[in-house]
This record gives sequence, C-alpha cells and structure tokens, in this order.
Amino acid sequence: MEHWTPSNLTEFILHGFPTFQPWHCIVFGIIILMYLLTLTGNMIIIMIVRTDSNLSSPMYFFISNLSFIEIFYTSVTIPKLLALVIGRSQLISFESCLIQFYFFFSLGSTECFLLTAMSYDRYIAICKPLHYIVIMRDTVCVQLVLACWTGGFFLNLFPVLLISKLRFCGTNIQHFFCDLSPLLKLSCQSTKEIETLNFFTALFIVLFSFSVSLVTYIQIIRMVLSIPSSLGRQKAFSTCASHLTVILIFYGAIAFVYVRPRASTTFQLNQVLSMIYILVTPILNPLIYSLRNEDAKTAIRKAYLCTAKGNSNNGSK
Repeated sequence: MEHWTPSNLTEFILHGFPTFQPWHCIVFGIIILMYLLTLTGNMIIIMIVRTDSNLSSPMYFFISNLSFIEIFYTSVTIPKLLALVIGRSQLISFESCLIQFYFFFSLGSTECFLLTAMSYDRYIAICKPLHYIVIMRDTVCVQLVLACWTGGFFLNLFPVLLISKLRFCGTNIQHFFCDLSPLLKLSCQSTKEIETLNFFTALFIVLFSFSVSLVTYIQIIRMVLSIPSSLGRQKAFSTCASHLTVILIFYGAIAFVYVRPRASTTFQLNQVLSMIYILVTPILNPLIYSLRNEDAKTAIRKAYLCTAKGNSNNGSK
C-alpha cells in the first residue's frame, strides 16, 4: 500500500453525505438557511448587548461572548459543507484540514468553559445575591472569558501537533469535516497515544466542565426550592432555565461522540450528532436566550423600532 507522509501529503478527500446526493438542492437549502439564521440570530444578540444599557450585566456579557463563539464555530465547517453538498469540491488541503480541526475543537472547548463560567454566574446571582456585584465585577468577568479562550485553544494544541506528525495510508475522510475519528482511521501508524490524549483532554474539558455546571445547578435548585413563595421560585428558576437547556443539548451530543476511550467507527451516527451541535445548537441558543428573557425581547423590539423609524425617515426625505 502506498504511504503518504506529512512531507508529501497535500490534500484529503471529504466524504460528505453521499446518501443525500439525489436531494442535494433541498439539503443545501436547509443547511444554508440554518446557517444564515445562526449568523443573524447571534449577531442580533451581540448587537443588542453592546447597544442597550439595560443588558450590561455579567450574564449578557457572557451570552454575547457565547454568540461570538457560535458564529465562528459554525463558520469553521459549514462553508465547506455547503461546497460538498453541491459537489463543488471534496478536496481539502492537509494544512487546511489541521487548521479546521484545531479551530473547531478549540472553539468547542472554549464554549464548554464559557458555559461553566455562566453556570457560576447564575450560582452567584441566585445563591449569593447580596455579594453578586462584588464577586462578578467587570474585571472578574473579563478574566473568566480570557481564561475560557486560553484554556480552549491551549489544550487542543497538543493533539494537533501529534496528528501533524502521523503517516497516512489514505486520503478519504469519512465525514464532512476533519473530525478526529475518521482522520485517525487513515493513519498507517498506531494512534493509541493520540486517542488516549484525546480521551483525557475530552474527559477534562467536557466532563469536568459539565460536572462543575451540574454541582452549581444542584446548589441553585436547593436554593430555589427553599424560597417560600411560588412566584419567587418561578422567577428565580426562570433566570437560569435558558442556560440549563443549552447545557443539556450541547453536552449531550458532544459527550456521546467524543468522550470515549477508543475512536468511534459509527461514522454515520457521528455525522448526524455532529449536525446537532454544529447547526442546531447555535440556532437554538439565541432563540432560547431571547424568547425566554423579557429584557432581551424588549431590547430586540426597541432595536427593531429604531431601525424601522430610521428607514421611514430616510424614505420620507
């Protein structure tokens, strides 16, 4: 069998979704619609947080950062996926594949850490409300966000460096992006070291982050249940229900795909699950955070009315 090494391998072939090829126009339309909705929804969240003074709390600062991550997280894979669906190009260069791999997992890891920081914010807001302003001051929020970005991009650097040194015996990646399992399947060498490193990295990022969020929400639920007024309990829980929903959706799909001691061979199942956290979750986040939050809905209505009024004034001139 012919061997390709990192020194002479120039490109891979992405397998994509050959099963859906007869309906490629419909699939393309659905994906691009969801992608545009993701971009629009998250951009609106960022815009209203930056322009509306009523949304200057730490919670909205974290939400706007989450929206920023979602925009780039989906943009790492979706444009290439759209090209695959319409049959434009299945080729991706070796360097581009590694870059896509690195940014996809780094942004995903950053989102895990950011969701954990948001859990901590909700814990302080509900369980220690009198100390909230002191604990969650602006400098602390900025430091938490910087720590999320640094941790996400640093921890995924080592797997990429190890993959870049592998020899490959094939170029056909059975996926629509450079994911770990289908990429390692092409290696001529043993990948146990990389699989082990990835397992413990994923274990730390996903399970540790989720565990911290779980512990904080156990404390939150205990505190909410101790509130004597049913109206008070409902109001307290509504402030964290959106975040809890996002956590369950996001971690559910990711943990099933990546937190395993061995690389998965069920590529079709992984592709379906990948679509959930690449396309579905980024669309749901702005909807969940806006539709379940009166302050956000008010800010969106205000921004819409200002835009409509401005267009009306321009049209009357």
